[in-house]
Amino acid sequence: MTATVVIAADDRVLSNRQALFIRYFFAVLVDLTVLNLFVEYWHVVEIDSFTISLLAAALLQLLLKLTLALEHRIADYFKKQAGKGATAKRILTSWLVLFGSKFLILEAVDLVFGDKVEFGGVIPFIIVVIAIIVAEAIITKIYGLLGNDPAR
Repeated sequence: MTATVVIAADDRVLSNRQALFIRYFFAVLVDLTVLNLFVEYWHVVEIDSFTISLLAAALLQLLLKLTLALEHRIADYFKKQAGKGATAKRILTSWLVLFGSKFLILEAVDLVFGDKVEFGGVIPFIIVVIAIIVAEAIITKIYGLLGNDPAR
């Protein structure tokens, strides 16, 4: 693994831990924003307080990253195998992990927060998760485009 050098705005070099902190800090803030927009504009999603939504955003970020790590690990296992059967298994298991995990994540949120966080079922929860993933992708894309600054 190669180390990535990250330069802060004031030309300081950030450590990998600092860069990772910034990455996940902003991811949680994006998740928090998306959650609270759903709370404000869709009556199906209810969260009792801002503090609970912040904690829920952090939990969702953690569980979604763990899900993606598991999916990548399983996909890498099947990528090492040859043939169409391995490809079909990779696609099927990836789908099962990514889709099935939403039920586990929803259950974890219910276990941790009880009736303080309500998504109104699996379908609204999946819609919220998709919105979170899309928002994170947009922010990541903008961040990447800003990194291509020819003036630097």
